[in-house]
Amino acid sequence: MRKFLKLFTIILLLTVTGKVSSAQTDMDAIMMSKKQLCIGPMYSYSSWTNYWEDTLKRDNANLGKVSTQMYSLMAAYGVSDKLNILVGAPYVSTKASAGTLHGMKGVQDLSVFVKYMPIETEIGPGTFSVYGIGGVSIPLTNYVADFLPLSIGLRSKTASLRLMLDYQVGNFFATASGTYVFRDNITIDRTSYYTDHLIISNEVEMPDASNLNVRTGYRSDKLIFEAVLNHWNTIGGFGITRNNMPFPSNNMDATTLGASFKYTVTKQHNLFIVGGANATISGRNVGQATSFYGGLFYVIDFSKKGKATSSTKTAAPKK
Repeated sequence: MRKFLKLFTIILLLTVTGKVSSAQTDMDAIMMSKKQLCIGPMYSYSSWTNYWEDTLKRDNANLGKVSTQMYSLMAAYGVSDKLNILVGAPYVSTKASAGTLHGMKGVQDLSVFVKYMPIETEIGPGTFSVYGIGGVSIPLTNYVADFLPLSIGLRSKTASLRLMLDYQVGNFFATASGTYVFRDNITIDRTSYYTDHLIISNEVEMPDASNLNVRTGYRSDKLIFEAVLNHWNTIGGFGITRNNMPFPSNNMDATTLGASFKYTVTKQHNLFIVGGANATISGRNVGQATSFYGGLFYVIDFSKKGKATSSTKTAAPKK
């Protein structure tokens, strides 16, 4: 336990990660086996020229193309075969290709997720699993949140709860999850601001949010390939008014469609290549972004048996 706590502390201090697909994330049905650490670098790039000003889709010559880069090092550890911990905090850089607004860069928020699989059972021809995921995030730096769309984040402390269901028949699977995100209020560097009315305060009430995620595809020990549909919904907030900048408490909704993969390079199942891309197909008060990402992950086994593999289901369990 002392060795694990020491390792976990090192990860918290050194890890930088983005919320993108990897060897294991808080949104997929993959678990690390007991005493296994999955760690590796990732890179992601996202850009848009058109955006939704409330429900009006438009462009803005004063911004041109807005792009975001994230440099990451993600880590997941198997406390047991049914309980995993994921940690990280991305380094983010933003840029606008036109106008006078300058981009921003810096370390964003530390995120910690606990992923638990209480149920894995045979139903019909396949395996049915239930997952519960809880997570928190806190800002690591005092970055500026009130400079959208070039802020590196919203600087709100969050807590999230997710229920995820997975069903696999042979090598084909479907996964669905629903998440509720609690968001804390933030303070900004001005004493008044306007939403749909004037507010004399530097405190911004941040609306909570929900997320729905559906993925389906092929899953084996060697290769995972999946199509992913994701919908983010802000519960409350207000719309961007004509020709104004976005604001942290806007009602930001987005639906994205994409695909991702994980390919096992070695026979020992300890080296993975991951990648994927997605596009925003509908939204409100967000950019119509296209994103891609990729990374390389390595599994370190701290158990005595010395077998380094992630716990990826490939068939229904035997009775």
